Amino acid sequence: MASTAGTETSNRTARGTRAAAAVVTALGLVGTASACGGDTSAGGPGGSTVVVAVAGDPGSLSPTTSLVSTALAMNSFAYDTLVHIGADGSLIPGVAEKWSATTTSATFTIRPGVTCEDGSALTAEDVAAEYNHLADPKNQSPMLGLSVPVTAVAKADKAARTVTVTTTKPAPFIVQMARLLPLLCEKSLATPTALARTTDASGPYRLTEAVPGDHYTYAKRDGYTWGPRGSTGADLPGKVVVKVVANESTAANLLMGGQINVALVNGADQDRLDAAKVKNRSTEALFGQLLFNQAAGRPTAELAVRKALVSVLDLKQLGSVATGGKGRPPTGIGENAPTPCSGDTVTGNLPAHDTAKAAAALTGAGWTKSGGTWTKDGEPLAVQLSYATNQGPQVGSAVELAVQQWTSFGVKATAKPRGSGSIVSTLAGGDWDIAWAPIGVTLPDQLTQFYDGPPPPKGNNFGSVVNPEYHRLAAQASARPGADGCALWAAADAALVKNIDIVPVVSKAIRYYAKGATFEVDGSGIVPSTLRRSAD
Repeated sequence: MASTAGTETSNRTARGTRAAAAVVTALGLVGTASACGGDTSAGGPGGSTVVVAVAGDPGSLSPTTSLVSTALAMNSFAYDTLVHIGADGSLIPGVAEKWSATTTSATFTIRPGVTCEDGSALTAEDVAAEYNHLADPKNQSPMLGLSVPVTAVAKADKAARTVTVTTTKPAPFIVQMARLLPLLCEKSLATPTALARTTDASGPYRLTEAVPGDHYTYAKRDGYTWGPRGSTGADLPGKVVVKVVANESTAANLLMGGQINVALVNGADQDRLDAAKVKNRSTEALFGQLLFNQAAGRPTAELAVRKALVSVLDLKQLGSVATGGKGRPPTGIGENAPTPCSGDTVTGNLPAHDTAKAAAALTGAGWTKSGGTWTKDGEPLAVQLSYATNQGPQVGSAVELAVQQWTSFGVKATAKPRGSGSIVSTLAGGDWDIAWAPIGVTLPDQLTQFYDGPPPPKGNNFGSVVNPEYHRLAAQASARPGADGCALWAAADAALVKNIDIVPVVSKAIRYYAKGATFEVDGSGIVPSTLRRSAD
């Protein structure tokens, strides 16, 4: 996600734009790579290089200010976290060796022996200082509400090596949020921009070279022993080179030729990689979703219009086009695995493909069809469908198909292609009607900022959604710790779908192809502690 989303901000609007960047295009995590650099031979354990491809430059790598998905994936190699999440959604010790929690507090015991890359100890005081820094509204951190609870206050007990985080508002997943908090020593908090092209690493790797637009080189740190479940860096590759190129077909060529080791390939090149028996790891994610702008004066503020627009569309066909026939009907609204809550909140909650019912919905709301166009009070029903071009040409084809179906029905519809950064700016700016914008998070309460509360510039409710049932159910769910609230979160999600505030279109297995490397993946990308060089 290249855009202003990776830069420092000086106002709340920009903060909201940056915070949304990580989730609105969370599927652009790892893409393609350039051809040069790095020894990719297998070599001995931990003594070789793995070259990982990314679709675009990450922008700033500052771990406390950047939520661009590529930066998040890269920072996971350099910065450790208090906890990790297993494939089944269970919590795994990281820098925190143990913890306890309620809906308004959590106490973490910091593992001894953890250091930053300059050799200084990472202490409970450092962790508490980071929580307080990110929770301070004056710092306008995009982490607030995602990795750090709103209203959080942290206190350290040096002797006990504990950090206690308390909140005045319920934070039902307060421990799970900590997996998204990259840890650094307190001295770096004063100048976050200094880490835009360097690291204050607490994780297994440190950044040794940064050439924006081309490549970033990470070298393994000596003495790393505090990985998930106490894993070490002994078997990790000696270097990880992250290389940048925008074309997916080029990435597939380089992968086949052995010039890179890992690339995320979502388009038609999957077929030839599969035919060549190139191995892949995948994770299921929401790939297509329609958001509606319900601000006053927008045609999509009217429920009858939203209902008609969705009834006109053949969602199954759109999903097939967008994924080249490789998608699946979605069952959720963007909580990507591993997540503590799962279940089908979509099936049966959207209107069926039925143009007659679409016409009836508009007629009942006072719209009339004249000259082949639906009008009301002398104004035609006109909508623009914005979408990010970095999701690939197949998504563009699906958008054009939607526009064609609406146009045939009598709606003046147009497609508006946007860059990965400008789609976020468009949503935050408010000048849009409908957007193809899948939002991906790991915890259900992280979605509330997008579908409840104030719109930009005071918040991230881009569509100005007002759904009393969602608000009520989300509040009830927030009062229950962790998975105890999952049934309520599911009902809240379903309320958004039923009111056509959002329309999940298609989910897809996001595939990370690899030659000469093995690893596991989760919703954020490669799990660094699992990365290994291999002979094939």
